Amino acid sequence: MRIVYLTPGTGYFHCGSCLRDEALIKVLKTNGHEVTWVPLYLPLVLDQLDSPTSPQPVKHVHLGGINAYLQQKSAFFRKTPTWINRIFDAPRLLRWVSHKSNMTNATALGDLACSLLRGEDGNQHRELQRLVKWLQTIGPVDVLCLSNALLIGLASQIRSKLAIPVVCTLQGEDVFLNSLRSPYREDCWQIVKEGCRHVDAFIAVSQYYGDMMASRLELSAKRIHVVYNGIDIDGFNPAPSPPTPPVLGYLARLCPKKGLDVIIDAFMMLKERDRVKGLRLHLVGAITGEDREFVNAQKKRLQSAGVMDVVVITSNPTRHQKQEILMGMSVLSVPATYGEAFGLYVLEALASGVPVVQPRCGAFPELLAKTAGGILYEPDDLYSLVENIELLLLDEHRRSQLGKEGRIGVAGYFGADRMGKQFADLCASVITED
Repeated sequence: MRIVYLTPGTGYFHCGSCLRDEALIKVLKTNGHEVTWVPLYLPLVLDQLDSPTSPQPVKHVHLGGINAYLQQKSAFFRKTPTWINRIFDAPRLLRWVSHKSNMTNATALGDLACSLLRGEDGNQHRELQRLVKWLQTIGPVDVLCLSNALLIGLASQIRSKLAIPVVCTLQGEDVFLNSLRSPYREDCWQIVKEGCRHVDAFIAVSQYYGDMMASRLELSAKRIHVVYNGIDIDGFNPAPSPPTPPVLGYLARLCPKKGLDVIIDAFMMLKERDRVKGLRLHLVGAITGEDREFVNAQKKRLQSAGVMDVVVITSNPTRHQKQEILMGMSVLSVPATYGEAFGLYVLEALASGVPVVQPRCGAFPELLAKTAGGILYEPDDLYSLVENIELLLLDEHRRSQLGKEGRIGVAGYFGADRMGKQFADLCASVITED
C-alpha cells in the first residue's frame, strides 16, 4: 500500500501519540508498505532517532504553526508570498519558537483550533491548498491516515482532490478539546462531529476510548475499530536484580493531568509511614512551557518536606535513557484519572519487568486485564494508591511475578508488529470498499 500519514508535531518534547505513530510507521515500512510521513504544525520529536531503521518524516513541516497563527490573527499573512511562508515553516525556527512559547497550550488556542478544524473554510485554507498540491506531486496514494481527529479538517479536501479513502486514529483528542475555553470548546467538538462524515474508518487505541468517542461524536460502533497501541520492546529489559534501595517511578508528562502532584503526595505519605526503608522517587517525563511553574511548585513541596535529596527528576529523556531509568524502578505509577485513552508508559514499564499501580479508570483496566502486570486502585483515593504501592514494595516475590507476567503480556498483545499488521489490514479493507 502507498500510505500518506499525517502527524502533528510538538517541536521539542516527546508525546505518546508521536511515539505510537513512529513505532507504527516503522513496522509498516518494514512490512513493505510505502509510507510518506508528513509532520504538521511543528517538527516531530523522534524516539528512535539514532536507529538506522527509524522512519524519517519528510523534511518540510506543512501547515506550520507560525504561519497558522499569523494567518489566524491577520488577513495580511493570508496573502504573503510563498517564499515568506517557507521561511516561517523552517523546522529550526519552529523548534525554537515552540520552546519559547506555548504553541500546544489548548487554553490559548481556541480560535486557531476552530479555524484549523474548519479546513477549507478556515483562515489557513491557503496552507491546506499548498498541502493538497504537494500531495498531488508525490505520486499515487492509496489511503490517507490522520494521526488524530484534530486533523479532521483536512479530510474533505484531500479525500476529494486525491480521490482516496481516509482513516483516522482516535487517541486523546478529548483532553485537548476539553481544555479549550468556552465557546471554542463546544464549537470545536461540533466541528469534529460534523467532519466525521469525511472519514471512511476510525481506529481507536482502546475499547474504552472508542466507546467514549463513539458516544461523544455520535458515531456508529461499526465505524470504529480497536487497534491497540504497540511498542518495539527491543531495548526494554528487566533489571538483573531489584533496585536497592527501592524506587517508586513516574513516567509521563510532568503536569497536573497526569497526576504528578498526586504521586508526590503518595511518596511523601509513604516516607511518613516509613515501612519501605530507603524509598526513593524518580520522576521522568516531558516538561513543556506551561508545566514549568507547576513543576517548580512541586519541587518546593518536596524541599519543604525534607525529601528532595531522595528524588530525581529527569526531563525529556531519550529512548535509551528511558530504558536505563526503567531498569532502576521497583514500581511505576502514573495516577492520571481524567480518562487516559491508552498509556504507553504502562507498556514500557511492563516490558522492563516493572509492575504498575494504576487507577481503575480510562484504558488502564483493559491494559492490566490483558497483561496481568499490575494492580488497580480506586481513582482519586490517595489512601488506596499508597496502600497498593506499599503492598508491592514490601512484597518482592509478587512484584517479580507481576513484572514477569506483564512483560509476557506486552509481548503477546501489545507488540508493534501486531499493531502494524492490524492497522494495515484495516487500511486494506477500506481501500477495497472504496
